[in-house]
Amino acid sequence: MQLRDEILKEHSKTQCDLIVNWVGNSQERFNELFNLFINDEYRVTQRAGWPLSYSVIKHPELIKKHFGKLLSNLNKPGIHNAIKRNTIRLLQTVTIPKKYQGDVMDICFQYVASPTEPVAIKAFSLTVLGKLAKDYPEIMPEIKLLIEDQFPHQTAAFKSRAKKLL
Repeated sequence: MQLRDEILKEHSKTQCDLIVNWVGNSQERFNELFNLFINDEYRVTQRAGWPLSYSVIKHPELIKKHFGKLLSNLNKPGIHNAIKRNTIRLLQTVTIPKKYQGDVMDICFQYVASPTEPVAIKAFSLTVLGKLAKDYPEIMPEIKLLIEDQFPHQTAAFKSRAKKLL
């Protein structure tokens, strides 16, 4: 499979599933997908995010060696919401290495607090923060404040995640 061509061919659930199945549990194939997600042009990085997140959800061990680069990527200026959304989506399902937990918390707090972040990114961030709060219960008051601040003018998806978390 020419992965880059497949990513550009179409942006659909069927195509996403095809790529996820091709990657399987192969670290080598995942590395190729990850490299496109991090380093390629705008359209490729945007489209690679969906199969990347689903590959990690199926095989969490594949992301371990890339964790630092994954988080650094979120700090690039002007990254597309698809990159943020798919990165935070996969963070909901993996064990976050201890050395990255503080960075992940900071990123997720920023996303939830931002008035411009799309609701999916905020909702996924709440889930990640909820997971981290099990090890860091001292962050719950800050999470509650953010939720209370955002709740009145948020969507049903956000409110549902917020209620589950609280």
